Amino acid sequence: MQPILYSFRRCPYAIRARMALLLYGVAYETVEVSLKEKPEALLKLNPAGTVPVLVIDENTVIAESLDIIRWAMAQNEKQGPLIAGESQMMQELIQINDTQFKHWLDRYKYADRHPEQTEEDYQFEVQRFLNLYDAHLQTSQFFAGVKPSIADIAIFPFVRQCAAVKPEWFDSLAMPSLQRWLDYWLNNDAFKEVMKKV
Repeated sequence: MQPILYSFRRCPYAIRARMALLLYGVAYETVEVSLKEKPEALLKLNPAGTVPVLVIDENTVIAESLDIIRWAMAQNEKQGPLIAGESQMMQELIQINDTQFKHWLDRYKYADRHPEQTEEDYQFEVQRFLNLYDAHLQTSQFFAGVKPSIADIAIFPFVRQCAAVKPEWFDSLAMPSLQRWLDYWLNNDAFKEVMKKV
């Protein structure tokens, strides 16, 4: 059977999983999930109800986006477009992104739901992580050199989400390396393909 991916089009975790599957030539069927009405099939597979969830066969289910990326890379590692493996630097950047940056990004994006601080406070916090990413990208095209890595795929959807909150603010930041990197991924054929409505 073809793998089945439970996904939500705009979810950054789902975006990075879909991109990895496409980049590594893994054919799959997409089940687009309404987060307001999660299907019973999804909840049986993953009681948390989060996406993405990849059903490879009746005995193999992957419910974490990074694990889906790693599985996709393992299917065609020698021919894949990403640097094989994960350095400590890549792992640290992904960990920072998925914990600290994501924490502040959610508060910045939904500042009206978090009145304990101002939108400007949240911008200040997310900018600290954008500065970190920009610093890494000042010496190379991608986080790990001249080729993309798992870190680029994992982090890009969250920077995209941040830039979309207030584009004029993001565009005003003096971060040409990060903005060049973001433009590369926004115009990447794989990203355009996985963002098509199912």
